[in-house]
Amino acid sequence: MSDNYYSNNSKEFIESTINCDMSNVYAFFEKYIDKDAKTLLDIGFGSGRDSLYFSKKYKVTSIDPTEEFCEYGKSIGLNNVLCITAQDMEFNNEFDAIWACASLLHVPSNELPEVFNKCYKALKPNGVMYCSFKYGEYEGERKGRFFVDLTENSFNELIKDTDFQIIDTLITEDVRPDRIEKWLNIVIKKYTKNVVF
Repeated sequence: MSDNYYSNNSKEFIESTINCDMSNVYAFFEKYIDKDAKTLLDIGFGSGRDSLYFSKKYKVTSIDPTEEFCEYGKSIGLNNVLCITAQDMEFNNEFDAIWACASLLHVPSNELPEVFNKCYKALKPNGVMYCSFKYGEYEGERKGRFFVDLTENSFNELIKDTDFQIIDTLITEDVRPDRIEKWLNIVIKKYTKNVVF
């Protein structure tokens, strides 16, 4: 499955992603992050590219289940690295923002609602989360990796039992020059509920 793929191909994956220009997607997400935000969780940080970028502005916690990525992340200066899956994380009201770039697409669709509930729990009130999936309707293996492709409708179905609200979506081209895939980029928010006494 995907974990073995990344362990066996960690060097090539890092080299192919570390220098990708993500500035447009960063801007898409950051306009929704509160100006007083201090903490960010990077789920499935891979090459560490995004954790390094966000660490200039926030205290970043970086999680990934692949040991090779975790060791590499520590070697390039990431301070809070945890070698765990999204399914195993247990955070509570700790982060102003969550970044999950091309990582939750490896989680089977029947496990994704629970993962999003864990993300909801991890966020502070009014926190925001970014996630991205290959655009389409597919679930299965491609070249040694498991993928869940989503559209706006299928994503909406996945989070319908959570308290997240979608605040923006963006369809983009792949930032890697040799790829022609489209990506679904989504920002969702943990709105606080008014408590009635």
